[in-house]
Amino acid sequence: MDIKKQILEATIEVFHKKGIKFTMDDLARALGMSKKTIYTVFKDKNELFLSMVDYLFDAIKASENEIIQNEELSTLDKIQAILCVLPDGYKDLDFGQLYILKDKYPQIYKKVEKRLENGWENTIMLLEKGKAEGVIREVNIPIVKMMLEASLEQFFQRDILKRNKITYQKALNEVVEILMTGIIRK
Repeated sequence: MDIKKQILEATIEVFHKKGIKFTMDDLARALGMSKKTIYTVFKDKNELFLSMVDYLFDAIKASENEIIQNEELSTLDKIQAILCVLPDGYKDLDFGQLYILKDKYPQIYKKVEKRLENGWENTIMLLEKGKAEGVIREVNIPIVKMMLEASLEQFFQRDILKRNKITYQKALNEVVEILMTGIIRK
């Protein structure tokens, strides 16, 4: 594993244990290396966080591709899975803490927002396929995309998950369940 990836993986672990307020000393201890070595790869914590955003979203995209290629899943199963996707190693991360980004790390928050708004090609393709197969009703896909994006952005903008003691994954699953089946008891 190259040093950049090693640092990013350790950052994710330290974030999981200490939250967004972890220090570079915490990271250096977890890695068993000096801060000076970390700073040869990332000039500061801000640059580290920006790289971590890309690293996490790239891992999500890789997981999406695995779902798309899984021939054992129906189109409907793929839609639900891709809307809830988080790589296995990141399911326990406390993404509910990301609301802190908006005020303390606005540049990083903007990058999260940008990554949330882009990369919907696989999802849109599956929704179109679901409509063509007749397994989902005729829906306006940009509205579905906007609803999911808005929900995720609210998780990142407010402390709603923390206040209600809900994990990000559980909240995401609930949002997708409501999007997929509605709120009416059948």
